[in-house]
Amino acid sequence: MTTPSTSTSTSTSTSTSPTASGPSVPVVPAEPFVPGASAVDAYLRRIGAERPARADAGALRELHLRHLRTVPFENLSIHLGEDIVLDEKALLDKVVGARRGGFCYEVNTAFAVLLRGLGYRVALLQGRVIGPEGKPGIPYDHMALLVETAEGERWLADVGFGDHSHFPLAFDERADQEDPGGVFRITAAADGDLDVLRDGKPQYRLEPRPRELADFTAGAWYHQTSPDSHFPRSLICSLLTEDGRITLSGRKLITRAHGDRDERELEGEAEVREAYRDLFGIVLDALPVVRGGEPESEKRNP
Repeated sequence: MTTPSTSTSTSTSTSTSPTASGPSVPVVPAEPFVPGASAVDAYLRRIGAERPARADAGALRELHLRHLRTVPFENLSIHLGEDIVLDEKALLDKVVGARRGGFCYEVNTAFAVLLRGLGYRVALLQGRVIGPEGKPGIPYDHMALLVETAEGERWLADVGFGDHSHFPLAFDERADQEDPGGVFRITAAADGDLDVLRDGKPQYRLEPRPRELADFTAGAWYHQTSPDSHFPRSLICSLLTEDGRITLSGRKLITRAHGDRDERELEGEAEVREAYRDLFGIVLDALPVVRGGEPESEKRNP
């Protein structure tokens, strides 16, 4: 799918290598880039935010919340046959130009580019999602962001974990942190790692060492292709709202507002297209199709 381009200060080319089956494996550039002013302005318009006067914690909180309310967490590309390319410019084109969302590697990378363009220092961190039995997943299972403000404060930002914190978490704080999404805590784990807990339950384990975007290629490939990942087996498109959350999983529309939950099956392709367009701002030429079975209901994600 061709998407409108967004102007950046540095152009980066990305190629893909064909495989025997499935999407192409992206060849990822090693160096991140800082976008130009016009690209930053376009991104801010996309999320309905004003350009902050200073790269401080207050502005970061506002940007984080607005991103969650305007850029959906979604895995539609996997089921539309679209390549997921770990390249900053390509991801700006997708999130800003095509007004799409993505899963963690996509939306957190795009958000990192925006923050760098606004003067924040940003490092990519690799995480392993904690499974139902309390065991961490594969390396590079998840991407989160370590953001440093102009004042030197460090924050954990994550706009790519679906139902999670609404605001960044203080990275160096080890006490409970109240958030509209729950009570969060960052705790020390083995080997210098950090566990992120929500309401006392571990969500993912972070390695605090900064990583390059290319390091996440294998994790992104796994979540596009592995039968052990729920992404190839289910459809998800989810967005935080002022009242709760809306999620479209296949034809099941899940609405949560003020603590209440409503589910209903949409009737026919026309109503599904309308929901993508009106609720998530996504206009699709074709509807995504899950290979090998019916979409699953709403899940929390890597």
